[in-house]
Amino acid sequence: MIVLSTVGAPERGLFGRGRRKGTAVDEATQGAAVPIARATLIHAEPLASAEEGERWLERLRGDEKALDAEVDEAARELNAVLRAHRAAAADPYVREVRRSVANAVRVGYGSGDLVADGRFAAAYELPEHARRRGRTSEAMAPLERLAAVLSGTEEVGVAEELVLRARLDIEADRPREAALQTRIALEALLVTAEGEDAAALAGHRQAVGDAANAALRGELGGELSDAVVEAVTEMRRVLRRESGRS
Repeated sequence: MIVLSTVGAPERGLFGRGRRKGTAVDEATQGAAVPIARATLIHAEPLASAEEGERWLERLRGDEKALDAEVDEAARELNAVLRAHRAAAADPYVREVRRSVANAVRVGYGSGDLVADGRFAAAYELPEHARRRGRTSEAMAPLERLAAVLSGTEEVGVAEELVLRARLDIEADRPREAALQTRIALEALLVTAEGEDAAALAGHRQAVGDAANAALRGELGGELSDAVVEAVTEMRRVLRRESGRS
């Protein structure tokens, strides 16, 4: 179960009534509270007792891999909801999130009403280094490249954005979307690739095409899904060799 709420949101008048004019800058409240979205993901199977909850929490605190798996699974569930909302609202600006951008990530236990309200009988808040675990340096654009793009001396290639979208679909466990996105990304990158890079990318063309065709008909098998992952990995290598990006 997922409970979504907003913390620190300003109150609104009934049916939108109230102050309709904007606020002059010199009248604006300095340091006004910023609304924060809070998502609480609750296991369907309850813990038998508070003692079991304490043992479960302590086990996670002592097992880095288990803690990462717990948090990552929660993020996947939340992103599935965001994806559904994006489609239902026909709003392309609703995007997935990752734990590294969260203000806080907490794992804990408590009664249903307590947890639904964002509180716990006991909880562990991940330290910053744990929240950012898995966010590799390559996911952060080098400042030199960013400056070059903003100054107009470099451009963000079409293939770069397409490869990132394919990577997101893979990490979100959306194999059909990943296959279709990878096919477009591969063709876009082949337009500019040269020499050994072009040859390496072309070697994935048939498998990616088969995966995309299968995605149009239904679910992909494991072999085709693996082929998509391998193609995206190769495209990322090519982009890194070109200019250290993606």
